[in-house]
Amino acid sequence: MYPEFNYSPNFYSKKRSPKKIKFIIFHYTGMKKEKDAINRLISFESKVSSHYLIKKNGKIISLVPDLYIAWHAGVSSWKNYKSLNNHSIGIEISNSGHDNKYENFNKKQINSILQLSKFLIKKYKIKSKFILGHSDISPDRKEDPGEKFPWEYLSKKKIGYWHNIAKEKLLKVRNQKISKNDENIFKKNLFKIGYAKNLNKKNNNHLKIINAFQRRFRQVLINGKIDKECLIISKKLVKKFK
Repeated sequence: MYPEFNYSPNFYSKKRSPKKIKFIIFHYTGMKKEKDAINRLISFESKVSSHYLIKKNGKIISLVPDLYIAWHAGVSSWKNYKSLNNHSIGIEISNSGHDNKYENFNKKQINSILQLSKFLIKKYKIKSKFILGHSDISPDRKEDPGEKFPWEYLSKKKIGYWHNIAKEKLLKVRNQKISKNDENIFKKNLFKIGYAKNLNKKNNNHLKIINAFQRRFRQVLINGKIDKECLIISKKLVKKFK
């Protein structure tokens, strides 16, 4: 792996121990032009940067050295961890995002995601359950990397988790209503998996967390509704995310 270097000033100057690195967090750039996204990540005024950027042609740019805390996650949590910047490596992938023309991640990008992730997993002994998307750790604010991110494919390469339930079985129970008791079980499963516990109905946080779960594990339908398919998937995942 031979990344290009285009260093960003958007990180804390104090080094961290390699043992502090527990997570990989995937993002998309969410901008129409790749050049504008790169300029934003290296701009002092933006106060934002990941450690790496994967361009549309598959080239990897190193923005912040691994042992410095880059400003990519913002307000975030997963299980008992808060402020995921402190414990993670952020990887941005060039993509226009939901507010523009959200496109599929291309083969060159996916190959680079595999290459870079495997390198980081081996170097820092990162567990599969700690390979996440920005929407997982900040569901009330973020949608990236979104439902087109190839989580299922990556899981087959031992990068992150997927539920591995037959699609035919899930299709049969999609949109099937469940009881209030089963809804509560689903919500508890979300917490066990790692999602935040702020299911506040007044500001629709509960819908945003459900959407984040669906973008990650039920990518064909993101509607904020808890059905039997979601329940079954959550039960399967709880065992993996212990």
